[in-house]
Amino acid sequence: MAIRTAHREAPPYRTLDGSEVRELMHPAVHGNRRQSLAEARVPPGGTTLLHRHRTSEELYSVLDGEGVMTLGDESFPVAAGDTVCIPPGTPHRIENAGAGVLKILCCCAPAYSHDDTELLG
Repeated sequence: MAIRTAHREAPPYRTLDGSEVRELMHPAVHGNRRQSLAEARVPPGGTTLLHRHRTSEELYSVLDGEGVMTLGDESFPVAAGDTVCIPPGTPHRIENAGAGVLKILCCCAPAYSHDDTELLG
């Protein structure tokens, strides 16, 4: 059985870290089992709050724009075409360093949960 979503039918919402997200695939909504996929958007000059996920491993794949990724004690530039792995328990945030919207695909395994998100300051 195919599980399919359409971007236009995924309403945006704010996550605890402050980014605007559209859940493209999530077990609580779509019936998949072990992971979630979302599109996050960070406006020019914006940044997500420093946070970590206790159990989820996360992948950020930058679709459009440029930013500065903070991952643990490191900060480094990211741009369209870059992918970053965020291990469970690792503090992270992303800042939009460009003139346009920073657009990112975020994959979490296990699936994203507000309960698994800890804000760090």
